[in-house]
Amino acid sequence: MGDVLLDIRDLYVEFKVYEGKLKVLNGVFLSVREGQRVGLVGEAGCGKTTTMKCVLRILPSPPGRITEGEILFRGEDILQMPPRKVQLIRGRRISMIFQDPTAALNPVFTIGDQLMTVIRYGSRNSLPKKEIRQRAIKALQEVQLPDPERILASYPIQLSGGMRQRVCIAMALSTEPELLIADEPTTNLDVTIQDQVLRLLNALVERRNTSVIFITHSLGVVREMADWVYVMYAGNIIEGGPKEELFREPLHPYTRGLMRAVPKLTGGGIAEGVPGRIPDYLDPPSGCRFHPRCEHAMPRCSQEKPPFLPVTGEHRVACFLYQG
Repeated sequence: MGDVLLDIRDLYVEFKVYEGKLKVLNGVFLSVREGQRVGLVGEAGCGKTTTMKCVLRILPSPPGRITEGEILFRGEDILQMPPRKVQLIRGRRISMIFQDPTAALNPVFTIGDQLMTVIRYGSRNSLPKKEIRQRAIKALQEVQLPDPERILASYPIQLSGGMRQRVCIAMALSTEPELLIADEPTTNLDVTIQDQVLRLLNALVERRNTSVIFITHSLGVVREMADWVYVMYAGNIIEGGPKEELFREPLHPYTRGLMRAVPKLTGGGIAEGVPGRIPDYLDPPSGCRFHPRCEHAMPRCSQEKPPFLPVTGEHRVACFLYQG
């Protein structure tokens, strides 16, 4: 594995709302190496997408505000960069596939207008219009869309959900980014199309050796797509490590609960859930945010936030069960 490409350190984010301040991110640590495929998994509302919006500096402000932390991209802190430099990174060196392709594509412009604009903006040099169009056609061919000339002339409403998502993948990869963020890219697709899109995305990033962060709540997607996994709960990374090791021996009680919640096709009873729900960010629990739902909670858990430390090799966990 290559050098560290992205390194998020102790990231805190809050949202100002009518009732007060939502303390959403609570000291997030996460890193991605060159050529690495990272899975970021957790319940809806745990802060996965918010973290990635901070990376791209597209967190809506107000109401969102980064109160503390660093986001290093190749050693430079994105949070300290001037807006012009961030714009040169966003879309060119870091791209994102958003969850809903219908919302990501503008309904009043053709696919060609939007894709060629992305290619023109992402190009390091000025390109003639003919070459931009050829690159757009090639990008659509790479995501296995038939008749790319027709697709370029079409509006998003004229395409199916699976086709729209392939267009979004083509847009994200057309600028050959160093890091691709895929935010639950198959959530709104049926199961068979999900599988096609994931296999296609996996093949494309592997061929280009692109670093990827897959945001998902599906352990099945993580197992298929990632080689490194981070588990997130209520604004904290609570476990992380190589995929094989984490699935073989999950350490954190929350991770074990997620594993138990997966339905078993071979039988063995009804899948269990994790009791309770994610905390209210207006008044989150002190100490470990998972302790109100944890069957192993100790008095210490409500008083101190557990540090994110290695247990075996590169396998890290934020839990006092493994710390003296």
